[in-house]
Amino acid sequence: MKKFKKVMSLLLVAAMISLVGCGNSNGSAETGSAETGSAETGSTDDAAGTESDASLAASDGATFKIGAIGPATGGAAVYGIAVQNGADLAIKEINEAGGINGMLIEYNFQDDECDNEKSVNAYNTLKDWGMQMLVGTTTSGCCIAVAAESSNDNMFQITPSGSSVDIINNTDNVYQVCFTDPNQGVGAAQYIGENAVAENVAVIYDSSDVYSSGIYEKFVQEAANQPFEIVSAEAFTADNKTDFSVQLQKAKDAGAELVFLPIYYTEASLILTQANAMDYAPKFFGCDGLDGILNVENFDTALAEGVMLLTPFAADAEDEATKSFVSAYVAAYGETPNQFAADAYDAVYILKAAIEKSGATPSDSVSDICEKLKGAMSEITVDGLTGEAMSWDADGAVNKAPKAMEIVNGNYSLIQ
Repeated sequence: MKKFKKVMSLLLVAAMISLVGCGNSNGSAETGSAETGSAETGSTDDAAGTESDASLAASDGATFKIGAIGPATGGAAVYGIAVQNGADLAIKEINEAGGINGMLIEYNFQDDECDNEKSVNAYNTLKDWGMQMLVGTTTSGCCIAVAAESSNDNMFQITPSGSSVDIINNTDNVYQVCFTDPNQGVGAAQYIGENAVAENVAVIYDSSDVYSSGIYEKFVQEAANQPFEIVSAEAFTADNKTDFSVQLQKAKDAGAELVFLPIYYTEASLILTQANAMDYAPKFFGCDGLDGILNVENFDTALAEGVMLLTPFAADAEDEATKSFVSAYVAAYGETPNQFAADAYDAVYILKAAIEKSGATPSDSVSDICEKLKGAMSEITVDGLTGEAMSWDADGAVNKAPKAMEIVNGNYSLIQ
């Protein structure tokens, strides 16, 4: 069923970097290039507040309009801002290299504050702007809500970081760049077992979150096939996610040498802090949701030393594509990119490859563009920052291999 789809204009983005708070962020930008189907970096120019001849191209319909949605404010802002910047950088590169088949890209990112209703509102704002395809949303819950709308509109949607299988179930227009939750759960259990990381494992997960509970379910199933035992499994919910003393005490009493955390970095930072306060020092292991823990405000990052996680991207990798991307990203945004930035960067190049394969043009209707891109997705493979020879199943799930990382000396380090 499922298949794929500057010169600079204007970027109006209020990207609040606080991890708490609320507000709105929106903007548009025409930006950037690399070769078809590969993730290679180029420009590091900041498009914010600048205009050029690309704005003229936008007025005559000769540009593709790509929208993006994610939290630029609130507790998940690290993810959304990374997605916003990763897509922005890729678009700058593509536009500076002449666009896609000679046609430039306009870019508009909307803040959804990690709220489902606001995410749908952001989607409608982008539709009013003239969006023809969507990079988003960033988080799974919001992506599920928006996917229902984009499916009704037959709008092509590719999420860089939404990992729940519910995003792609019952739709034929939505594709994923990151691993699905089941794959992360299975992969984590296999890694722990096959590498003899621990014999007694505890799990602390968010039963109210589709991302966390989806990973947990598959982790438990696969653990039955691995040489370790789950000695404690304790849940929390969105209404009770600040005090983890009970869950940690049960893990400690059960003799858990490792605590698996299929959760987001904000709660993980609290768990590490509280474990330290009770003199409990197990190994901690997580998935891509832990990417961002080193940026939590007021968190003692020394507590994250030795934390392991599965992720598709390591900023310290030595391949030329990664080094070029990291260099360009740091120059443009002043910080090292995380996996979410890399996934969004790849998402734009995946769109480029699908557009080139399909022959879609800006003059096509939204539905026609979607149909053409869906047809192309079954035929393309893309070498990106987050995977080599990435391809897509009929259901929209991506095929690629995860990488294991460990936090060493305050940095994410690829485990060889």
